[in-house]
Amino acid sequence: MHRTVTVLLLAIVPTFASAQATDAARALAQDAVIVDTHIDAPGMLMDGWMDLGKEAKGREFDYPKARAGGLDVAFMSIYTSPKQDDDGTAWQVANEMIDAVEALAQRHPDKFALLRSPKDVDTLRQGNRVLLPLGMENGAPIGDDIKNVQFFFDRGVRYITLAHSAANRIADSSYAIERKWHGLSPFGRQVVAEMNRLGIMVDVSHISDESAREAIALSTVPVIASHSAFRHFTPDFERNISDELAVAIADKGGVVQIPFGTAFVDPKGAANTQAHFRAINDFNQRNAKLKAAGQPLESEEAFDKAWAAAHPAPVTQIDAVLDQVDYAVKLIGVDHVGIGSDFDGVGGELPQGLLTAADYPNLVAGLQARGYKDDDIRKILGGNLLRAWAAIEAGAEHDAAR
Repeated sequence: MHRTVTVLLLAIVPTFASAQATDAARALAQDAVIVDTHIDAPGMLMDGWMDLGKEAKGREFDYPKARAGGLDVAFMSIYTSPKQDDDGTAWQVANEMIDAVEALAQRHPDKFALLRSPKDVDTLRQGNRVLLPLGMENGAPIGDDIKNVQFFFDRGVRYITLAHSAANRIADSSYAIERKWHGLSPFGRQVVAEMNRLGIMVDVSHISDESAREAIALSTVPVIASHSAFRHFTPDFERNISDELAVAIADKGGVVQIPFGTAFVDPKGAANTQAHFRAINDFNQRNAKLKAAGQPLESEEAFDKAWAAAHPAPVTQIDAVLDQVDYAVKLIGVDHVGIGSDFDGVGGELPQGLLTAADYPNLVAGLQARGYKDDDIRKILGGNLLRAWAAIEAGAEHDAAR
């Protein structure tokens, strides 16, 4: 997710007992391979360079926090907006974000390493490195040139979220009121096939049910939802995944990665988020009419400020995330569940006990308190995602050999 509204961080309040990391939870977090498929640090680097190799105040991800939490593999979100798609800058912005992640790794070769294959995890993470694969959030930078899928693969992109908060050339968005394609576009079907050929994970987070259903059916290898909670808890929020689609992902060998943001896991937060995107749509339509009439436009800053004041984030506990995991495991099985936090992408709207990358041990403690075996917790923390990624990579190698 990527929020445009600036939100004040919630005051820290006491957490439930299940959120208090024990020594056993900390030990498991450090020993397991933790894979988080969605961290929005690149956007922060674009807003103003921060040295994430040391403590970065106000940020949810940096090297000290990651190591304290046991995080090994942190997918960096290469996010571009519908506006950047419309004005033709998405390709450039995506490349600049990739440049920033590369610069971070080059400045701190002892702390970070770029990751392009699950085969390299064990080797590259030696020496307490945090590994940085790339996930492209919004396929807009591909434009209308199928060769750009190969281009971004060569730059290190290993999953692509097909669309974000508006329809693009590939698919429809779950947030948009109007549906352009009612599934994938003809070009979108080519993109999915090319992603399969190259070994790029197809990510169905953010896209409409129709688009996700077609992408899952069309893919010849497992697909993922990089950061999607379950719609069971938020019935009117299409951004969260339906039971039907989650089962389809599992049946294909894929993984649903559960985010931490209150906008996903708290029903009130989800309702606010859905309403926010509808309000933005109305705001943009009003300004389009004003511009056509040659009249002054409404202030985006004033809109954001008024919205934030009228819709404070609900205070949410870590148990909301644990409930999501419980539901997912019962629905699709423990082999198809993972985590995609959305750290640095939700304006600080996170549950108590999961406020930064240092807090994964609290999640482990919560799962242990609910009776999960350590081997199953290892799967949820990262084993499942690495298995699915390896299968997708193997499928690409099979295609290349034919």
